[in-house]
Amino acid sequence: MGVMSKKSTDAKNSPTDKSAQKNPMWGGRFAGGASAVMDAINVSIDNDKRFYAEDIAGSLAHAQMLQATGIISAQDCQQITQSLQQIGAQIKQGNFEFSRALEDIHMNIEYALSQDIGEVAGRLHTARSRNDQVATDFRLYIRNVIDGFDAIYCDLLTTLLDQAEKTADMVMPGYTHLQVAQPVTFGHHLMAYVEMFSRDQQRLQDCRKRVNQSPLGAAALAGTSFPIDRHMTADLLGFDMPMRNSLDAVSARDFALEFLSCLSIAAMHLSRLAEEFVLWSSAGFRFINLPDSFTSGSSIMPQKKNPDAAELVRAKSGRILGSFVALMQVMKALPLAYSKDMQEDKSPVFEAVDAFELMLRAMIGMIEHLTPNADKMLNALQHDFPEATDLADWLVQVLGIPFRQAHHVVGGIVAFAETKKVRLGALSLAELQQFHADISAEVFTILNVEQSVHSRHSFGGTAPDRVREAIIEARKKIGR
Repeated sequence: MGVMSKKSTDAKNSPTDKSAQKNPMWGGRFAGGASAVMDAINVSIDNDKRFYAEDIAGSLAHAQMLQATGIISAQDCQQITQSLQQIGAQIKQGNFEFSRALEDIHMNIEYALSQDIGEVAGRLHTARSRNDQVATDFRLYIRNVIDGFDAIYCDLLTTLLDQAEKTADMVMPGYTHLQVAQPVTFGHHLMAYVEMFSRDQQRLQDCRKRVNQSPLGAAALAGTSFPIDRHMTADLLGFDMPMRNSLDAVSARDFALEFLSCLSIAAMHLSRLAEEFVLWSSAGFRFINLPDSFTSGSSIMPQKKNPDAAELVRAKSGRILGSFVALMQVMKALPLAYSKDMQEDKSPVFEAVDAFELMLRAMIGMIEHLTPNADKMLNALQHDFPEATDLADWLVQVLGIPFRQAHHVVGGIVAFAETKKVRLGALSLAELQQFHADISAEVFTILNVEQSVHSRHSFGGTAPDRVREAIIEARKKIGR
């Protein structure tokens, strides 16, 4: 998923790069070269060379189909295939010079092909255009990226599940409005992110279905008069089917927008967990210790240990959302079919892919190596009356009073305990009976945080047994 950027110093088979160079692939239509400014705004090879493997794969499938349909000879197909494979190997090894004079990855590879096998190379572009070619490359690329992210997501979920399993009984404050609300367990808290990240993974898997349709053979916009077999090229490239409309095939970028939308939601979820890591590792919480390998120090304050990886995960979510907005702006006013604006479709996707992969890998590292601080989390539950809801529930279940009345009674008890600066469990039975005469000594059995979490055994609740059940089910889904 990284950028292919290596270049060879051997320029014997490439046109000289000059800003006003005439593209040797254009033939007789243009007598002069482009201006330096036109060259700067028009050239895309610095970006789309990342597509080299997908471009070669598409060309190999197209050549095989052209032979099968009798459009080119078997001998021509063999020459084209062997040369394309050699070019792919050269690029992979870093022994290929990309030329800006040739504008993009398609023309760079086609020019290298022509230098190797002569005029036979010109037969490869029969019945296709750069319009359907780049759309095919782009879909293959995003499909491959989704598959790569799917594997990383399995690592992320496994790491979370391992931590959740170890901390299924570890009590911590649950918050609303960033105020202590009710006791939960650390494992239960982590399992909330297992659910979120699982949906993110599923969204990408679902997006893949719409990505995985082949534009190849749509040509420039109207299809072709050659007797091509689009189902064959779709099958060869692993697509589910060819796209049904040639205009749509070359002009649609909703597959890339959907992909960026999925990444934006997923990045937001990663950012939320990163924010919790920032809070939990701060002096006001100390719920966790982040590993040294994912923190940094200060240039002036020797005592500092900053959660830089978590902060950067939080920040990069904005870059990914920005990529989605940028591509939406590019596409929002384009008529059918292809416009050069669409050359700007790749940079936002590439930037988002690189940022998102870093976010995933950083999050895996932090989760795997963080150390939860059970004592600090338990101590944080000694304030703000986290057992108040348990007391209200007890009044309903044992005394049979309506919940709203129980809520009012417990509100009075909390206000009283607050004036005394004690926990609810530290009040005497007589003091509690001032607010409801039927309260019995049994109430003290539920006024502790451990009992509170164990009592929350409804489906999806924080009870440790429920957390462990959820972990087992999650492991089944990812097979780990």
